[in-house]
Amino acid sequence: MSIRPFRDIKRRKTKVISVGDVKVGGDNPISVQSMTNTLTTNIKDTIKQINEIHAEGADIVRVSCPDEKSAKNNNCSIRVGVNAGSLEKDILEKYKEPCPEALVESAQRNIKILEDEDFFNLKVSVKSSDVFLSIAAYKQLSQVVEYPLHLGITEAGSFLPGSVKSSIGLGALLLDGIGDTIRISLSDNPIEEVKIGNEILKSLNLRNRGVRIISCPSCARQGFQVIETVKILEQKLAHIKTPITLSVIGCVVNGPGEAAMTDVGITGGQKGNNMLYLSGIQKEKVLTEEMITRVVDEVEKKVLELETTKR
Repeated sequence: MSIRPFRDIKRRKTKVISVGDVKVGGDNPISVQSMTNTLTTNIKDTIKQINEIHAEGADIVRVSCPDEKSAKNNNCSIRVGVNAGSLEKDILEKYKEPCPEALVESAQRNIKILEDEDFFNLKVSVKSSDVFLSIAAYKQLSQVVEYPLHLGITEAGSFLPGSVKSSIGLGALLLDGIGDTIRISLSDNPIEEVKIGNEILKSLNLRNRGVRIISCPSCARQGFQVIETVKILEQKLAHIKTPITLSVIGCVVNGPGEAAMTDVGITGGQKGNNMLYLSGIQKEKVLTEEMITRVVDEVEKKVLELETTKR
């Protein structure tokens, strides 16, 4: 069950490229990616981290090739990655400082180098740690290149500030239909980058994967401890990949309305009697001590039902 978005995002049409067996650009889903931080020459640890990142929901995992020993030759795609902190000397002298025009000119120059070698399996990024600069650069770039765009706010920082900056910058571009693949750059475990990337796309109805929990911030009206309940449910339902919605609301003020629009819902009630909703319909009362187990069971049943229907 889902709500029709107030605004449908009309994506900019781009050239389709292949990153392994993942198609990027055109009408293909916007992909989420991250990057390993292991030594590439340490094959065991690198593959282990790739598998962990993929299991969290990444479509693409990048690895660094800092030297010839680390490089591979498997018809790999190339990202033309322009960074405001490492512009070519002559371009920086021309524009005096990093600006959208400088980033775009650098991108076009590097694209031409590859095109002159008859290489076209590429995507492009023009990243900055400044949200405004990044947004302006990507908007300009989207007007002059047909290649798919890799969005990101570079060196965004640690988990909390980096997630906020990335959400603002990428959200503004995605709402305008710009972007074909995204990477959230955090000074944190790459798995956290994937989690935030997926949440950004889910919030814009650009991706459906796993359980989307709609929950209240809680107040004195709550019939159960909403915050702790949501944390536990997130952990217990993390294995689910099928798109499904779950509302967890502490009281009857907003609870029934939210539950009416979700696959499974729980609304707090008096004296530990909470109301369970299935497919938007009021089902039965559930005691607080039984609530988490019952909600997990109902979500898993609904997932099985949805998967069976697909077949």
